[in-house]
Amino acid sequence: MSNLPRFSRRGFVIAAASASATAPVFAQTPPKPVNPLVRQRADAQIMQHDDGYYYFTATVPEYDRLIVRRSRTIAGLQTAGEVVVWKRPLEGKMGGYIWAPEIHHFDGQWHLYFGAGDKGEPFRVRTYVISSPDPNPLTGRWGKPVRVEMPWDTFNLDATTFVHKGTRYLLWAQKEPGIETNSNLYLAPLASPSKLAATPVRLTVPTYDWEIVKYKVAEAPTVLHRNGRLFLTYSASATDENYCLGMLTASEDADIMDAASWTKSPVPVFKSSPKNKVWGPGHNSFITDEKGRDVLVYHGRDYQKITGNSLFDPNRHTRVQHFGYTADGVPDFGEPIANGAWKD
Repeated sequence: MSNLPRFSRRGFVIAAASASATAPVFAQTPPKPVNPLVRQRADAQIMQHDDGYYYFTATVPEYDRLIVRRSRTIAGLQTAGEVVVWKRPLEGKMGGYIWAPEIHHFDGQWHLYFGAGDKGEPFRVRTYVISSPDPNPLTGRWGKPVRVEMPWDTFNLDATTFVHKGTRYLLWAQKEPGIETNSNLYLAPLASPSKLAATPVRLTVPTYDWEIVKYKVAEAPTVLHRNGRLFLTYSASATDENYCLGMLTASEDADIMDAASWTKSPVPVFKSSPKNKVWGPGHNSFITDEKGRDVLVYHGRDYQKITGNSLFDPNRHTRVQHFGYTADGVPDFGEPIANGAWKD
């Protein structure tokens, strides 16, 4: 791995940062977030940048544009101004469904990854990235989308990026020819924002009962680096009440490009809570709050029953909550908390 390209750690998403990473320091107690944090924003991602802001992006119900918000506090994202940084063309490539954006900052630029279908084939989703050299991504100039080079010209989406031991990786979901699933998870080092530096490794295929309800899905991966391990969470099954989080675990000293280094949890680590009236929690990211405590970011619905295709129900809301760890250092996400203000 020593010969692979190296990327700057500047602006690296807290999900893959070490436990020594620090959160912003505030002179006053920050306001408490209220769930849902942002309504009708699915596939939510929040990142912390070293400029002291939390940056937010997510899928909009119209599936037609890329949006970004920012705030000095997590709670402030609820009312922060939202800027459209890119909108799909009316025809042709990228004129279909726009899904699951993620914003990152490395090598002195902002990079926003997203999935886009075509006008005549909206589900023919491929991964693209747009970039901006300007300090503020809400007012900056964004370049034209560049398609990310994947191993196959098949359905792929939910790209995220993280740094481990000085190497930047891309992690995503894709349908592999010859495997009868909707999507599996893949990992590869990056040579540039849109090019892989090595042959990808397949990390997991959905096989458990809870991963294959209605659809055989492993998607929306993200990485948390804590307690000497990498915890890779992902979403499984259909995007209704069955949507849930699974998790892979690897030692921080392992060869993470070896699929055998990763162990899958046999049960979901986060799922619907009828008690608290939150259904289909998934597509998560990780941040720390203003006091340095770990926070799970995800989307979920406030009701169980959906009429028609769950993809076209607009009410997947962005939610946030604290989480802790078991005695042996494994994340314990508990269950989705009820609507309302955080309780410390």
